[in-house]
Amino acid sequence: MPEQLFQFLVTGITVGSLYALVGLGFAIIYNASDVVNFAQGEFVMLGAMTAIALLSAGLPLPLAAIVATLLTVLVGLLLERFAIEPTVGAPVVTTIIITIGAAIFLRGIALLLWGKDFHPMPAFSGDRPIHLGGATLLPQSLWVMGVTLLLVVLVRLFFNRTLLGKALLACSFNRAAAQLVGINVRVMLRLAYGLSAGLGALAGILIAPITFSSYEAGIMLGLKGFSAAIVGGIGNPMGAVAGGLLLGVLEALGAGFISSGYKDAIAFLFVLMVLFFEPTGLFGHKVADRV
Repeated sequence: MPEQLFQFLVTGITVGSLYALVGLGFAIIYNASDVVNFAQGEFVMLGAMTAIALLSAGLPLPLAAIVATLLTVLVGLLLERFAIEPTVGAPVVTTIIITIGAAIFLRGIALLLWGKDFHPMPAFSGDRPIHLGGATLLPQSLWVMGVTLLLVVLVRLFFNRTLLGKALLACSFNRAAAQLVGINVRVMLRLAYGLSAGLGALAGILIAPITFSSYEAGIMLGLKGFSAAIVGGIGNPMGAVAGGLLLGVLEALGAGFISSGYKDAIAFLFVLMVLFFEPTGLFGHKVADRV
C-alpha cells in the first residue's frame, strides 16, 4: 500500500505540474485584464503540435521547443492585439466570449494543418523507466516536474525582483493608478498574454512525449488549468500553482483507489466544493464590503 500511494503521488505531481503551468497562465492574464482567457488550453496544444511539426521537419529538439514556444507567444500577442485590445471598456462577458471564439478558431486552424490524428513526440532523455522508492516513473516525468519548478521560481522572481514584473503587478492592483505613474498599461497587457502563451506552450511540449498530442489536446488541459486557478484563488499566481498540484494529486489518488473512470469527476467535484465553502478560492483574497 505505501508503494502504491507513492506511485499515485508521483503521478499526481507530474500531472498537477502541467495544471499548475496552465493555471499560472490564467492567473497572469486575469491579473492584467480581469479576463478569463479560455484560449489558454489552445496555447498548450499549439506549443506541442508546432514542436512536433518542427521535429518532423528536421530541427533538433531544443531548437524545435524554443521556436515552438516563440511562435505560440506570437499567437498570444496577436490575440491580445487584434481580439482583446479593440474591446477595451466592453463588459467582461464580451471579452470572455471572444477568447472562447479564439479557442475555436485556433482549434480549427490546427485541424486544417495537422488533421485529426494523434501525433507522438520523442521523450527528452529516453523511455527507460526509473525505479524510485517502489514507484516507477518515466524520465519525462522528471523533466515535467523539474522544468515546472524552474518556471514557477522564474515567474516569482520576475514579479518580485524586476521592474517590468512590478509594473505588471501594479496594473493588476490598480490600472488607473499605474497609468498615472507612467506605466504603459497596453504594453503590460500584451506582456501578460505573451507570458501566458509561453507558459502554455512549454506545458504542451513537456507533456507531449507522455501523451500523444492532437488538435483538441488543449481542451481538457485548459479546463483543468482553469480549475486550478479557481481553487488557488483566481488572480493569485502561486495559488494557481498550488491548486494545480492539489488537483493532480487528488485525480491520481481517485483514479488509483476508486476508479479511473471517475478521475475527471473527482477533480471537478473538488472544485465545486471549494467554491461552495471558499468562493474566493483556497488562497484567494477575502473581500469585505463596508456598508
